[in-house]
Amino acid sequence: MGSEVIIVPIIFGILFGIFYLHYSTRNKERLALIEKGGDASIFNLGKRHAAPTWKVVVLNVAFLFMGIGLGVFLASILDTYSNLDDDAIYPALIFFTAGVGLYVGFTQTKKLVDNN
Repeated sequence: MGSEVIIVPIIFGILFGIFYLHYSTRNKERLALIEKGGDASIFNLGKRHAAPTWKVVVLNVAFLFMGIGLGVFLASILDTYSNLDDDAIYPALIFFTAGVGLYVGFTQTKKLVDNN
């Protein structure tokens, strides 16, 4: 019971440390570039006009949930009409169709970003 008290703050501390190091290092690199008189436009090279983040998230979550629902439905059909082990078929189909849903969401997001 006492290990949860130690593990949870350690996990949050590690996450904080990763983000802190990332942002502080990025800030130091940019300040050093500005001090040397370099062109700061290199930080905007990879950025192009993309779809809003909320649209990408909603699209991917929608396809993920549709994949999970399809997996449960197909597993129920297979469980009813076959002799397969229901303890194995449910997780297998849920994870498989959720992965297919995420892949379809990725391809649709790519099309959405390319259209914008």
